[in-house]
Amino acid sequence: MNLVMDVKQIKEILPHRYPFLLVDKIVFLDLENGKIIGQKNVTINEEFFLGHFPNAPIMPGVLILEALAQTGGVLVYKKEKVSKIALLMNISNAKFRKPVFPGDVLMLHVQTLHSSKKGGKIKAKATVGKEIAVEAELSFVLIEKNQL
Repeated sequence: MNLVMDVKQIKEILPHRYPFLLVDKIVFLDLENGKIIGQKNVTINEEFFLGHFPNAPIMPGVLILEALAQTGGVLVYKKEKVSKIALLMNISNAKFRKPVFPGDVLMLHVQTLHSSKKGGKIKAKATVGKEIAVEAELSFVLIEKNQL
């Protein structure tokens, strides 16, 4: 897959910064159909591996959900052409199917189910290779940046 957005462009949209910026690049973007694919390169240098099973490091599932939410935030920003920030409101139907380890490349697949200038809902899945690691539906609200 080709590079659509690099980390510098992602940082222009998302307010997250190290260690909480969890999307390295966007490799696919289809605004007409509301689809996006982001990528997270999981390395042993991630701070969470210091305490999340140091002898058997596994990426926390909640951080995989956050990476999916951030990818969805980029999609919503591009699709709705708003300068607001998407805040996570609800997670439903979350399933953790495969652990994610250092060295894995997480592909973050997001599709819009509903989106407006006020908020919406996305369907998301994170894959490693052809295997699904995590899947869920995420609802969000859009707020002005100065409301944070």
